[in-house]
Amino acid sequence: MLFIEYPERTTCQKARKWLEAQNIAFALRHIRDDPPTAAELRDWHGRSCLPLKKFFNTSGLKCKELGLKDKLPGMSEEEQLALLSSDGMLVKRPILVGDSFVLAGFRETEWAAALAVENN
Repeated sequence: MLFIEYPERTTCQKARKWLEAQNIAFALRHIRDDPPTAAELRDWHGRSCLPLKKFFNTSGLKCKELGLKDKLPGMSEEEQLALLSSDGMLVKRPILVGDSFVLAGFRETEWAAALAVENN
């Protein structure tokens, strides 16, 4: 499993502690130092069943600076993927990538359900 985080964020810290408490093994990736590529994001988006806008950190300063709330609806999927891959700080985190799921943002019940399915 791959856990992508921005360690300074409380939500990422909480998610990481939760994974450790569940004894879930994961590889760690710092989103600012090693941002996802457009190809990775395209794959994750397809596997997640989430709208692409859910991969944007819309509450983050960078998204607000760029006015993305208003711009995203007029952008193509390829434009959104290129933008997301240009700066890891635009991407919602944490992201958990398993063999059969991709989760963006930490919601404990969602993560528990996905991990239960993955480990069966």
